[in-house]
Amino acid sequence: MLTLVALVEYASGAEAAGQRYEDAVLAFLGRHGGQLERRLRGTDGQTEVHVIRFDARAGYESFLVDPERAALRAALGEAAPTTRVIEVHEV
Repeated sequence: MLTLVALVEYASGAEAAGQRYEDAVLAFLGRHGGQLERRLRGTDGQTEVHVIRFDARAGYESFLVDPERAALRAALGEAAPTTRVIEVHEV
């Protein structure tokens, strides 16, 4: 089991487009053995935090190279969100 926290920051002025992108790509998690545990949005509307679990690291790696995900991201260009991913574990 692999647990990740993703800190997603939307480009200024492109928050709605970024949120639609995240809606779409988070729906792809299941095809890679992933599951969205929590999705939290900052009160400023420009940041989200996602807690995601994958059955295995290979699922995360296949999610990263998913062609549909890549195409959606490329379509956004500079409006694409910036994401920092941290591998975590229970303490």
